[in-house]
Amino acid sequence: MQGKLTLYTNPMSRGRIARWMLEEVGEPYDTVVLAYGEGMKSLAYLAINPMGKVPALTHGSRTVTEGAAICAYLADAFPQAGLAPALDDRADYYRWLFFTSGPLEAAVTNHSVGWDPDTERGRMFGYGSYDAAVDALDALLSAQTHVTGETFTAADVYVGAAVSWGLGFGTLPRRPAFEAYAARVTSRPAYLRATALDDALMPPKEPK
Repeated sequence: MQGKLTLYTNPMSRGRIARWMLEEVGEPYDTVVLAYGEGMKSLAYLAINPMGKVPALTHGSRTVTEGAAICAYLADAFPQAGLAPALDDRADYYRWLFFTSGPLEAAVTNHSVGWDPDTERGRMFGYGSYDAAVDALDALLSAQTHVTGETFTAADVYVGAAVSWGLGFGTLPRRPAFEAYAARVTSRPAYLRATALDDALMPPKEPK
């Protein structure tokens, strides 16, 4: 696909996921850093993402929002990067990419603010319970090296970010499978490049 890639982001946001994916793809891209508040709620940016949140990615005339969608889109738009399995081998790829962006994220977010549904109301939620969602991911990562087996894919960018952030912020338990997986994916050169780029955009720390 032809067209300029532009990432709209903030270094203190899920935009780090999209940055990591772009570094894995290896195509040139521009970066627009938006401040929380006025920057993300400006009319110009709301025309790109009406939610007024980052990340957003434009590729020529196309716009993609949501971290998981950006990962899947870039893998398809640039197949030469080898970040998506063959079409007939994408069951685990789609399953765990969207499990992590849907049920797992909802479970972790609700749990982190101190709200968990009781057993009766758990049937109303896609994740059932925080423990069930965490156990499902643990079972996957205990059984294989990456989301789809031995090969790193775009799904590992999203799942890897969720696991490494969860461990860093304490919203996921420190289970051996999570720690080993996070160490594998965050040692990748693309992750390290992306992290360095975003860290350089962070506001300076105030002296103590």
